[in-house]
Amino acid sequence: MAEETIFRKIIDKEIPSDTLYQDEYITAFRDISPQAPVHILIIPNKLIPTANDIEVEDEFLIGKMYSVAKLLAKQEGIADSGYRLIMNCNNDGGQEVYHIHLHLLGGKRIGKLVS
Repeated sequence: MAEETIFRKIIDKEIPSDTLYQDEYITAFRDISPQAPVHILIIPNKLIPTANDIEVEDEFLIGKMYSVAKLLAKQEGIADSGYRLIMNCNNDGGQEVYHIHLHLLGGKRIGKLVS
């Protein structure tokens, strides 16, 4: 059985979420602590703890995450105005849940990434 994370419980519908997309590979849902008017987390259904753990056989999943981000940005009405995609890695990178996830942020002008 895959390691239990809060994201695994969301994928398996053990924890309720505002799920916007789910197929056999990817699940996407609204962040419960949004940092922008649109803040969606896009995750592979396969547990990959960090970006350092991505393997060649995961390339399809990573590409699919970005395809879903594009679809959701259009669905949320932010594709033309712009949005930011972020994947954090490990503690210094700001990763809090060790199941890779892509943050889709938009709906307002997003400031500098770092200053």
